Amino acid sequence: MMIIMSKRFFSFCFVVFFFCCSVIVFGESQQFDVVIYGGTSAAVTSAVQVKKMGQTVIIVSPDKHLGGLSSGGLGFTDSGNTSTVGGLSREFYQRIYTVYQNEKTWRWQKISEYTNLGQGTKAMLHDDKTMWIFEPHVAETVFDAWIEEHKIPVVRNTWLDRKNGVKKNGTQIVSMTTLDGQTFVGKMFIDATYEGDLMAAAGVDYHVGRESNDQYGETWNGNQVGTLHHGHWFKKPVDPYVISGDPKSGRLKYIDDSKPGIRGEADHRVQAYCFRMCLTNHEPNRVPFPKPDDYNPNDYELYVRVFQTGWRETFNKFDQIPNHKTDTNNHGPFSTDFIGMNYDYPDASYERREEIITEHKKYQQGLMYFLANEERVPEDVRKKMPQWGLAKDEFIDNENWPHQIYVREARRMVGEYVTTELDCMAKRRCPKPVGLGSYALDSHNVRRYVTPEGTVQNEGDIGVSPRGPYGIDFGSIVPKREQCTNLLVPVCVSSSHIAFGSIRMEPVFMILGQSAATAAVLAIHENCEVQKLDYEKLREHLIADGQRLVYSKQNKVNPNSVGADKLEGNICDNNSAKVTGNWDSSSSIPKFVENDYLHDANENKGNKSAEFSFKITKQGNYSVCVSYTPNPNRSTAVPVKVIHRDGESTVMVDQTRKPTLDNLFVPLGIFPFDKTATIIISNTGTTGYVVVDAVQLILQTP
Repeated sequence: MMIIMSKRFFSFCFVVFFFCCSVIVFGESQQFDVVIYGGTSAAVTSAVQVKKMGQTVIIVSPDKHLGGLSSGGLGFTDSGNTSTVGGLSREFYQRIYTVYQNEKTWRWQKISEYTNLGQGTKAMLHDDKTMWIFEPHVAETVFDAWIEEHKIPVVRNTWLDRKNGVKKNGTQIVSMTTLDGQTFVGKMFIDATYEGDLMAAAGVDYHVGRESNDQYGETWNGNQVGTLHHGHWFKKPVDPYVISGDPKSGRLKYIDDSKPGIRGEADHRVQAYCFRMCLTNHEPNRVPFPKPDDYNPNDYELYVRVFQTGWRETFNKFDQIPNHKTDTNNHGPFSTDFIGMNYDYPDASYERREEIITEHKKYQQGLMYFLANEERVPEDVRKKMPQWGLAKDEFIDNENWPHQIYVREARRMVGEYVTTELDCMAKRRCPKPVGLGSYALDSHNVRRYVTPEGTVQNEGDIGVSPRGPYGIDFGSIVPKREQCTNLLVPVCVSSSHIAFGSIRMEPVFMILGQSAATAAVLAIHENCEVQKLDYEKLREHLIADGQRLVYSKQNKVNPNSVGADKLEGNICDNNSAKVTGNWDSSSSIPKFVENDYLHDANENKGNKSAEFSFKITKQGNYSVCVSYTPNPNRSTAVPVKVIHRDGESTVMVDQTRKPTLDNLFVPLGIFPFDKTATIIISNTGTTGYVVVDAVQLILQTP
């Protein structure tokens, strides 16, 4: 039975605790070295690491299922550069690989039939024995088996009392109590939720929304009015009003009344959420899309108008995963992202969050039903959509609907160190890395508004390539010392909105979960505040456990890449180029230099360029060569400007043709250079995709 005490008696007991330095437990409680709150993939790797280091641990999960998005539909992993993923995070993808070596796992498809490419890496890298694309139930099986293997206790479907559940002694959390009355006492605590509830309840500073560019000296934060990227915008004008051309008739549903605002200014908005649906077109396993309660086809009128412009990309993000299934993600100007309907989610009560989740579910289920059944949907789409449905063998206790909404962003801690765009773009060096990020700085849209010209527009979508893998600092997973000294936060990390757009990938959360657990255990061993932990000891332990803290060419596993050190002459890779405009990063088509190449997404022509600069130590004539990945969808006339001693020359490159030098480079000619050489590749006047990879200078013998 829980002992009920007056506030006065509680205060007296707490004073006794403070002076006697002993733990007083009120009512039923459980005591562990480390208490982890959350059921995400980071929670699992945190717990496994604590047990591997010989300490006691418990997972207190508000979720029924472990794994978060990794087991909740996001099976087409946003892996980025997979060579940056080490430790337990990599072990997870190795365990996935092992499961798929069993023919019984392939219930609906032969293993030999599955050769999908995804996110720049093959689904199955046999030499590395990792698999980055998988079914939701397989991921959950791996997480549960991991927990069982290490005999880690898990309390599921148990929610933190956010108002009164966190008890502190100065800067130390003593215990956390859940709404059902359970109390968990710990020496260290880890908040591994997507929302940061334990962090917030502990009185730690955090931020919600987009900071201004000025706050951290960034370029891609704040309001992104005028930025058009990823194809998630209206490529042709679409009327926003109920009666076309009549503002007095009111706006169509899901268009807000905000003004465009000023580029780079701060606001309260967070990027859109959705469910990553697991769909199938395999009839024996297909469940037709349900018609949600209160379904109203008029809610999707804006989609009809998108179709009327000729847009036909509905099925472009039905990304294939094993057994004839998909990880279906948002794509296009009107899709599964419920834009602008989640602003209050991060700080909302549990009841309000449940309402928001239900609203998202109704919207998305209604969208799929609409596409499969309504006459106003173009016939080619309407006939194809019913071939798809929910997978009967996924999320079987939730009517085959994902149990985890994609919380792309909620609270973000303001900790000892704030990771920003400067870190991602290699404009400053991370002092104490505890993991690496590499994915694009990726934010989904945050709103949909009416432009001054009277058309509808989406705003907030960003996809900017980092300048290669970058370090995530230890200070970004710990609070400010004066606020809490025994808490670590590996998911709602201390970062700006746009930097979090890159960090927020599941492999990185698992990396940071392991690092947070390692720091927690070492702080227990050293009997010190976590902020005072000797970083060198932490670094040594992380490396010994397989974490990758510094990007190394030796970590490469992508067979399509070629190291610059293997090439003749002077090489400048795209990671060192000065880019203008939004370029997408990719690594899916061979061959390319270093870890990736850039492409312009065949968008925003005339506004994107990449400038490569060389210091010339020996003046003379140099052969100038450019690298790109050929494909029929490339531009046949990419302008490359060479600035040399005698002036400048522009050479047009046909990127549909295979490079002639080592299947990698195309020579532009021989040019004289004295002190510097500048080569600029742009998408001005181009039709088709423009690729930027690397530039090579080779001194010519007299």
